[in-house]
Amino acid sequence: MATQPHIDTLHRRLRIGIITETYPPEINGVALTIARWIDGLRQRGHIVQLIRVRQSRGDPSPPVDALEILPLPGFRIPGYSQLQGGWPATRTLLTHWRRNRPDLIHIATEGPLGYSALRAAQRLAIPISTSFHTHFQSYSRHYHLGWLAKPIMGYLRHFHNRGVQTLVPTAELAAQLQASGFLHTQVLARGVNTRLFSPERRSSELRAAWGARPDTLVALYVGRLAAEKNLKLAISAFQAIERVQPNARLALVGDGPLMSDLRAGHPGFIYCGMRQGEDLATHYASADLFLFPSLTETFGNVTLEALASGLPVVAFDYAAAHTHVEPGYTGQLAPFGDARAFIAAAAALAKDFPALQGMGQAARQAVRQLDNEQVYDRLETLFLNVANGESPCPIPC
Repeated sequence: MATQPHIDTLHRRLRIGIITETYPPEINGVALTIARWIDGLRQRGHIVQLIRVRQSRGDPSPPVDALEILPLPGFRIPGYSQLQGGWPATRTLLTHWRRNRPDLIHIATEGPLGYSALRAAQRLAIPISTSFHTHFQSYSRHYHLGWLAKPIMGYLRHFHNRGVQTLVPTAELAAQLQASGFLHTQVLARGVNTRLFSPERRSSELRAAWGARPDTLVALYVGRLAAEKNLKLAISAFQAIERVQPNARLALVGDGPLMSDLRAGHPGFIYCGMRQGEDLATHYASADLFLFPSLTETFGNVTLEALASGLPVVAFDYAAAHTHVEPGYTGQLAPFGDARAFIAAAAALAKDFPALQGMGQAARQAVRQLDNEQVYDRLETLFLNVANGESPCPIPC
């Protein structure tokens, strides 16, 4: 049943162009975040023009209420068969927006399609909003391209500074970007669907399929199986867990370039593949401890999903974990980049399984108030300010 719009009648109903080179059914943090934003905006009575990369034969999808879809050609990213980039499309966007002009555009990705949207919007004097979702400059060192980090950061700074605002998920990231010359950062926090991600979805049948008894500790990783996710550290941490819990299991949810190497090198791990919706929530809730070793996140939505599912989190002290994990109460944090501390934290939590379960209950309580609706209200306010030519509010309002 469709959700009824609840837009304030004093607010202007906007037509918002959202440009993204990744979108569901692709599964990654950017795609899922943008899809949730679009749902929240539509529920508030706004019309969204979704401009995305064409994903399959049969596109375009038929438009639905308050959502117009313009799929454009793209290409598979080398080494990432699950992800696409969009080809330049400035002329197409100019034609489209002259016919059906949005009140503002929001660019979620900085690839060729995103840059085309930037150019077209500037030529038509349409207000531009952007968001910073991915530390591409940090990814380069994981692919032996560390020398590209500075040029990539220069491009990202140039890209985002041409807009009115750049949305970021934490004040910590806003400060980092400001120190690097980003001019218009605005904090838009992330929420989590606590009805979907819940300890109540724990499945004894799934645990049995994993070879886990009720007293077996299952460690979980959710995300891309890729070099920039620092999976070698997750494996080292799990090996430390095995030394104190010999029957422990490690479940990996996701897919990516490292899948075949992982299967060959560690056949005893549980490879769950990509999971979505209630199925994904069941996988979270059926584990006992969440390992998140990444050092390249802008936020890390999986951190909130794990906490909401009742899992203590082991992570580095930055991004979502810095904001939402309380050491010794809902998980453990290691100093940024300190691999030994990360491994020690995972092993320490694994030693006392009953205490770990109590910590999971505290994790659930810690995120109960992170309501997505408050996030969507803040997003709406930021977009209204841009469309109306007002100065963006610097704090959540």
